[in-house]
Amino acid sequence: MFSSVLIANRGEIAVRIIRTLRALGVRAVAVHSDADRDARHVREADLAVRLPRGYLDIDGIVEAARTSGAEAVHPGYGFLAENAEFARRCAEEGLVFVGPPAGAIEAMGDKIRAKETVARAGVPVVPGGAEPHDDLAEAAARIGFPVLIKPSAGGGGKGMLRVESADGLAAAVESARRTATAAFGDATLLIERFVDRPRHIEIQVMADGHGDVVHLGERECSLQRRHQKIVEEAPSPLLDDETRARMGAAAVQAARSVGYVGAGTVEFIVPGDRPGEFFFMEMNTRLQVEHPVTEMVTGLDLVELQLRIAAGEPLPFRQDEVRLRGHAVEARVYAEDPARDFLPTGGRILALREPAGEGVRFDSGLAEGTVVGSDYDPMLAKAVAWAPDRAGALAGLDRALASTVILGVTTNIGFLRALLADPEVAAGRLDTGLVERRLGELVSGEAPDEVLAAAALVFHSGFDRFASGDPWDVTDGWRVGEPAWTVHRLGVPVRVRGAAGDAEIEVNDRSLGRARLEWTGADEAAVTLGGVTRRYAVVRSRDTVWLAEGGRAWPVTRHEPGDPKDRQGGTLAGDGVVRSPMPGTVLLVKAAEGDRVTAGQPLVVVEAMKMEHTLTAPADGVLAELRARPGQTVELDAVVARVTPCE
Repeated sequence: MFSSVLIANRGEIAVRIIRTLRALGVRAVAVHSDADRDARHVREADLAVRLPRGYLDIDGIVEAARTSGAEAVHPGYGFLAENAEFARRCAEEGLVFVGPPAGAIEAMGDKIRAKETVARAGVPVVPGGAEPHDDLAEAAARIGFPVLIKPSAGGGGKGMLRVESADGLAAAVESARRTATAAFGDATLLIERFVDRPRHIEIQVMADGHGDVVHLGERECSLQRRHQKIVEEAPSPLLDDETRARMGAAAVQAARSVGYVGAGTVEFIVPGDRPGEFFFMEMNTRLQVEHPVTEMVTGLDLVELQLRIAAGEPLPFRQDEVRLRGHAVEARVYAEDPARDFLPTGGRILALREPAGEGVRFDSGLAEGTVVGSDYDPMLAKAVAWAPDRAGALAGLDRALASTVILGVTTNIGFLRALLADPEVAAGRLDTGLVERRLGELVSGEAPDEVLAAAALVFHSGFDRFASGDPWDVTDGWRVGEPAWTVHRLGVPVRVRGAAGDAEIEVNDRSLGRARLEWTGADEAAVTLGGVTRRYAVVRSRDTVWLAEGGRAWPVTRHEPGDPKDRQGGTLAGDGVVRSPMPGTVLLVKAAEGDRVTAGQPLVVVEAMKMEHTLTAPADGVLAELRARPGQTVELDAVVARVTPCE
């Protein structure tokens, strides 16, 4: 075994790898960008090395490994994990790359080449065609519509388009080619038969350097949004033992066909109405985000296996010794706002409570004080639960999410709980389009009245009293005679009369009756409203109170009279202010102060976490103010422009 390993990654996967290295007694070397200098993985490693040019800098990582004395490099996932040049460079520098050979990465990195390779090995593939050998129009006519157009060189769903008929094919090909060129530098496309209501099922394989390849069962990854996985589980509720064995054998053949070594995942598409059929999609030549569910049902540490294989050890078990026990489900926690079409969010973690308990695992790179910015992928953590059966695992995961508190950054935890409670999910009737079809039922919008009331009570007495120590600063409405109403502008007017410990309260002119706030800890409060007591985690940042209950969290901001974001003021519509819907970096400015603009005209493009968002003029008028410039960092809801509407 190695004595020192460098982790060429960040966030939760770096922390997770450190955990195994520590258990093995191996020194963990972290690398970090300037943005991550105070990150949790930096603090938990034995040694940390700064990367001035970030995590994609091959020269910088190799130099960090050399100067730190690391013998091996673990790439995690993302960044350089599937970069054949990086794997080859490590070998040239005498560093062990904890992953497959560069040739295997190249063979499986190109979708067209990968399909051809595994097809020759007898693995079933989706009928289709690929450039440059096939004309896409002829291939579409041969396999029949609907079809899927895909870039050959990329992943993550970028450039993937469904085409219903021959009339739309030319435009779809043109669009997919533009995306492929921009995103991957390769315009080559492939075409496949569209599988209706498909299931996404993948097989975990492990291969050593001595010719042994085994599979560790499957993971169901059908709950996706925009081709990105959200919830994964093992085993799949769809497969029977016979299909599982056939699919596992096909995955092993796919790995053998490229001389694979290490941990890899072979992904298949399965028709929902024909679960006995399956077709190869692609192979991920790295550790997967969702590997914990396999670990929990097999009892194996996949990172440890990766390290031992990379050190030249043989697999310590054979295929007939692999046992799947119980059921595990994982949910990905993202810094995103479901109510804003899942736009990335950001901020500083003000309060953090991670779930714990028997059968619960929480892989996270978070700590209180962590700043979630726009430089990297928005995934923050993974909540995982195990139980003897699927229903128990789903219930355990729901309880884990309900007890999770992340304040200071808007997350998707409430959305995840709603998804897990969906009847189709509970029944195991999954497909890759289910989430999109049910979004309207899964996403909630504004903070409910009881949360606004709780926030008003916090503003009313708690923090103001603690801040100044002056009783005359307490906004409890006290005066000589009877108490007066105090109005808190929280997007809608919330009126409070009396002390927070015993008050009358109205939200948007609707009486909610008597209310009481009781502090039960430094950042905990019990709020009784209408005879119902709810317990909240509470923190304040400037004029915003964050409240969390049951896994959901709400930032409630107190506005001054006339603030455009205060809906009671009647100025939100038509005020001409353009705000950034997410924290990020200004990529382009498409207008100048003084320009006449029309409603919907692009003004500024903001980029965050690999996503571009175009901000447009809210009305016809004159661009009276422009606060954005290319390269500038902007916060969530920052004002970037103001249009003076035409008379």
